[in-house]
Amino acid sequence: MIEPQVFKANDIRGLVSGEHPEWDLDGALAIGAAFAAAFELAGREFVIGRDMRAGGRELSQAFAEGAMGQGAGVVDVGLASTDGLWFASGYTHLPGVQFTASHNPATYNGVKFCLPDAAPITPELMAKIRELSYVELPLAETRGSYRTQDVLGAYAAHLHSLVDLRGMRRLKVVVDAGNGMGGFTTPAVLGPLDIEVIGLFLDLDGSFPNHQPNPLEPENLVDAQRAVREHGADLGLVFDGDADRCFIIDERGEVVSPSVVTALIARSELAREPGATIVVNTITSRAVAEVVAAAGGKLTTSVVGHTRMKAAMAEHNAIFGGEHSAHYYFREFWRADTGMLAGLHVIALLGRTGLPMSELAAELPLYAASGEINSVVSDAKAVMAQVADAFAGRGEISWVDGLLVSGVDWWVSVRESNTEPLLRLNVEARDAGTVAALRDEALSIIRKDR
Repeated sequence: MIEPQVFKANDIRGLVSGEHPEWDLDGALAIGAAFAAAFELAGREFVIGRDMRAGGRELSQAFAEGAMGQGAGVVDVGLASTDGLWFASGYTHLPGVQFTASHNPATYNGVKFCLPDAAPITPELMAKIRELSYVELPLAETRGSYRTQDVLGAYAAHLHSLVDLRGMRRLKVVVDAGNGMGGFTTPAVLGPLDIEVIGLFLDLDGSFPNHQPNPLEPENLVDAQRAVREHGADLGLVFDGDADRCFIIDERGEVVSPSVVTALIARSELAREPGATIVVNTITSRAVAEVVAAAGGKLTTSVVGHTRMKAAMAEHNAIFGGEHSAHYYFREFWRADTGMLAGLHVIALLGRTGLPMSELAAELPLYAASGEINSVVSDAKAVMAQVADAFAGRGEISWVDGLLVSGVDWWVSVRESNTEPLLRLNVEARDAGTVAALRDEALSIIRKDR
C-alpha cells in the first residue's frame, strides 16, 4: 500500500502506524523496486541507512528486497544519521537511500534519496520513482547482492578533518539528541575531543518519550536550555530526529538564531577562502548578507529544501550554505547538510575566543524576527494572494519561494511547507514593534476564517 500523498517534493514521508497508515512493507518493497529501476541500478550498488524509528529496520529491508529484485546491489550501513548517509554516499561514490521521517512524530517514516557523492536527485527522478512505484516491474535475471559496511568511524574522522580544533579552551557542552540519531553520532564525534559533554536523551528511542525531535518548536528546546543554565555550560547543541539539523543554545540558555549561526560560519569560511560564495534561502536574516558583504564574499539565494540548496551549492561552487531551519551545507561535505559539522564549527569558533557565545553572536548585525508561525489553511495559494494584495505597494513582491514582500528594513514571507499541510509565516524587521505589527497584520489575513 502506498497512498499518493506520501510522495513529497523532495522525498517520501507518511504515516506507517495508527488507524490510517499511508504506506507499509509492501509499499516499501514497491518503492525499492521503483528506485532501482528509475536509477538504472541493475548490476550496480547503492548505500542504504536508517534512523532509530520503530519499524525502520523492516521497512528498509523490504525496500532493499525490492531493489535487489531489480538487480541492484545493496550496501547496508545500518543505523545512520541522515548526514551519516550523505557521508556514506560520498565516501563510496554510490547513490544513497536514508529511511527517516526527520522531525515528524513517531507514527511517521520516510525515505530520502541522493545520487552518487550525496548529489540531489532531480524532480524528474522523483516523479519517475513515484510513477514506477505503482507498476508491477518484472524481476531482473540476476538478483542483486547484499553486504553491510560500518562507516561511523570514517564519518567522525572526516568531520574532524574539516574543522581546525587546535588551540581551543576546554568547553562544557550540553547535547540534546531528543532520543534521535544525534545520540548515535555524538560519542563518535565529540567523545574524542577535549570537551566536557553533558548528554540529554542520547539513548535511541523512536517513540520520543522526552520531547518531539523538532527543534523548530520552542518547547523542544526547554530541556537543553535548562541544562545549560544548571550546569553552567558554555554551549548547547540540540539535534532533530535524524541529526541533519543542529540548534545552538548560548551560555544564558537563550536560542541563537540559525541565521546568526549561518553568519558566524560564513565569516569563518570566507576568512579561509576570500571571495567565495555563500548560499542562503529567502527567509534567512539580512544580517547574513551584511556579514558576507563585509567579509568580501558573494551571496546567492535558493529555494528552501535540501535538494534545491545542494543544487545551488553545486551551481555556484559555494563554500557554505545555511537555512533558517538550521540546515547547514558544506562544500567539503559533498555540499550536503550536516548538523554535527555545524556544531563542530561553532565549538571551534567559541573555543578559540575568550568570549561567551552570547557576546560572539552579539558582534553581528541584529534584526528582530517573529520566528516561524504555522497555520493550517484550506487554500494556501489563495491566502498567499490575499496577503500579497494587502501588502501591495509597500514593498517588492517576489514569488521565487512562496510569497516574499521586501520593504526597506523589513520583510514578510509566507510559504507552503514541503512536508506538512501548513502555511509558514516569517517576519523580520529592525525592531520588535515593527515585527509585531507586520506579524499581526499577516496573521489576521491568514487566519481570518478560523
